[in-house]
Parts: sequence; C-alpha cells; structure tokens
Amino acid sequence: MPAAPGDIAPYLEDSSGYRGEADALFAPSTVEELREILNSASHDLIPITIAGAGTGLTGARVPHGGWILSLDHFRTLRVERGRAICGPGVALADLHRAAAATRQFFGPNPTEISASIGGIIATNAGGARSFRYGPVRRHILALTVTLVDGTTRRVARGERVDFPFQPVHAPDTTKNSAGYHLHPDLDWVDLFCGSEGTLGIITEAEFQLLPEPGAILAGIIFFPSEDDALAAVTAWRALPELRFLEFMDNASLDLLRPRYSEIPSEASAALFIEQNLSSEDDPEIDAWTERMRAQNAIAGASWFALDARGREQFRAFRHALPSAVLDLVRRNGFPKAVTDFAVPLAHDLDLHTRYKRGCEEFFPGQHTIFGHAGDANNHVNLFPTTAAQAMRAEALMQEFAEYVVTLKGTVAAEHGIGKTKTGLLALMYSPEEIASMRAVKQHLDPACLLGRGTIFAA
Repeated sequence: MPAAPGDIAPYLEDSSGYRGEADALFAPSTVEELREILNSASHDLIPITIAGAGTGLTGARVPHGGWILSLDHFRTLRVERGRAICGPGVALADLHRAAAATRQFFGPNPTEISASIGGIIATNAGGARSFRYGPVRRHILALTVTLVDGTTRRVARGERVDFPFQPVHAPDTTKNSAGYHLHPDLDWVDLFCGSEGTLGIITEAEFQLLPEPGAILAGIIFFPSEDDALAAVTAWRALPELRFLEFMDNASLDLLRPRYSEIPSEASAALFIEQNLSSEDDPEIDAWTERMRAQNAIAGASWFALDARGREQFRAFRHALPSAVLDLVRRNGFPKAVTDFAVPLAHDLDLHTRYKRGCEEFFPGQHTIFGHAGDANNHVNLFPTTAAQAMRAEALMQEFAEYVVTLKGTVAAEHGIGKTKTGLLALMYSPEEIASMRAVKQHLDPACLLGRGTIFAA
C-alpha cells in the first residue's frame, strides 16, 4: 500500500536542492511485494522513481510525477571472508562498520557515508579511495535485480549480456558515471552498475571485501602554494600502496580556518594522503620526510597519524569542507554550481589551469577547488549571491564541460548524469552512441517507466 501523502515530502528532493513531485510512495519489504507494485505500474503505465538515501547531487532520485519506490526495507547485511551481501537500503557507514569488525574493508570510499548501497551502485560512485581501488563497479561480485516486467534474476560477474547492443566509447579517465557502460565485453553487472535506476531494481548486491593492511599512514600535508601541491600530486601518483591523494586549494583552507586554527598561516594548499603499510615500522614512513622536502611542502607543520583515531580526525577535517560549503551556500541564498568532471591524468594540470582562470575571472573570492586530484577529478564549487551570478555560474559550468570533452574526459566522473545533467550527455557522446544507450533502455524498459527523465531528458 502507498504511504500517506505526508510521507512523500522527504523523497521529493536530494542534496543538491533539486525538487520534484509524485503521486504516491511505496516501500516494499519483499521481492514479491515489489513485483506487485511493478505489475500495477506497468498495467497503468505509471512512471516509477527509485529513491535512495537522498545524498545524490544530480536529481536521479527526485520524481517527475508517478510513484516513488523506496527500498529502505531491504537491509540484508552479511559479512563473510572476502565478501559482503547487502540490501540496497543499507547505509554505506553500516557496511564499513561490519567489514571493519572482521578486519576487512570495502575498497571504494564515497565521501557521503550515509549514502545507501543502492545509491552508490546506481551512480558507480567513487570517492577518495577510488584513486587506488577504483569505483564501486570494480568491486561488485553479483547483483539480484528485478526488471520492470517483474522478472527477477541474479547476475554474477562475468555473465555476458545476452541481447545485441552497439558499444560506445569510454573516456580515458580512471572513473566514469556518464550514461551506460556499453563496452564490447559487457556483462550484466557492468550494465546495471551506473544505470541510475533506469534499467532495473537492485534488491541485493554481493561485494568484494579486502583484508586490512598491516598499518595505514595518514597525513594532511600543507604547501605554500597550489602549484607546489599540484606538482606533488604528479610526483606522488605512482607511489606504492598510496590509496588517498586529495587536494584542497587556498579558498578551501580559508573556509576551514575558523574551525581549525591549527592550519598553518603560511599554507595555501593541502594534500590528504593515506598509504597502506606492511607494519608501523615500514620504511615508507621515513621516506615521507625526503618526499616533502623535494616537493617544497611545509613539513614541520604537516600532520601525520598511524592510529585509527588520528585517521578519523583527518577524515573529519576533509569532510568538514563540504559542511562549510553548505553553510556558505545557505547564507548566500543561491544554490552552488559544482563540477564532477574528470580528464585523463596527463591533462590534470591543463584542467586546473582552465578552472582557475574561469573562477578568478567571474567568481573571485566565491569559489573553491578541491577533491580527488589523484584521479584528475577535482570539484569546482561556485557560490553565486545574485540571480545574475547564478546564470553566469551555469554558463561557466557549460564552458568547463565543453573543455573537458576536448581533453577526452568525462562530464560525470562519480555522481552520475541524473536529471540535472542530461544536457551534458550530448557533449560527450555522439547521437549514434546515445541512440545505442536508448536502445538498451528500450529493450529492458519498453514503456520507459523506470527513472523517467534520468540520463535521458524526458
């Protein structure tokens, strides 16, 4: 039965502030109940939008009419040696905790740990550890999926798609969540992961888990200039067992200084690193002294930790930045404009130069650049304070996207296309490639009921 109308409100918005509308909310507890809902929707041609935890930034979980389908009751969570079995309603934080209790971990580390498992699969999410371990897709062993016709099947890694399709090109980036992943040897797992709830409804996922390393070194390393920090990114990318390589520009540090007075006054940029070690006596620890000297880091004022408490303090520092950004956006009264672009690693400095030039020209003192520098996936945040600036911000985002495509990058590295970025898809893919994606959608969802308006404009 649908929930009461008042219960729908929390599902009509995501973390970007994008809003929609719906007629009813359903929250099945079993696959059988899910099938009944799908049968009714198919009979009456009612669109269905699958709702995750609402942490997304592109509107994919926001309905454009029809029914909302919440999978919050699907909360299976079992951890075994080398794998975890999860329902889509499980929070990423719960998976992290359950794995840690067995001295294992889930490779990807999407920033928002309150995200649902279904959501991180839907967007092929990345995060800080994707620098070493890749995005979510790489860690899926199997999925249980119910299609819009009520058919339920379990698909394991390596099971090839059994209908004809035309492959599309892939950007030369370390991660990509723009459109369907139609590579020539496509298997079902790769197809469903990153499809943003438009092809089927995932009711269970089996993930690979990895054994915890002997020790982990974490550090916040400060630099006197952004150029020094970016040069260090290039120099350190190939270091053994490095699993974080995150960047913060000077504006980011300025947002954090009211909360962290211990940030050195001479710092204009920072890198957040984590490295797997064999033990707390690993010679890699001492090697950082020379590395920082060679890259002109502010070594004496940088922060390092080997214990779990210290690592969590550093992560809290990193995660305080999005919170500070949100506070600023609320004070400004206008939504921020954000990039989720990535380019081939060889072009990361080209992209940063283009970002800085555009930001300084149109939004001096009203922007930050931070994020996954190791993956050439730094995020620009623009903070308009007027309607005219908001329009200029959107135009600048478009200009950045066009430039990224000239570098053979992606317009959606880890957040997906959703409903707010459908216009960018045609920048990256040819009409024939988009037609190929639409043909896959037509094959699995002929009436286009699932996620209408997501990936492809309605």
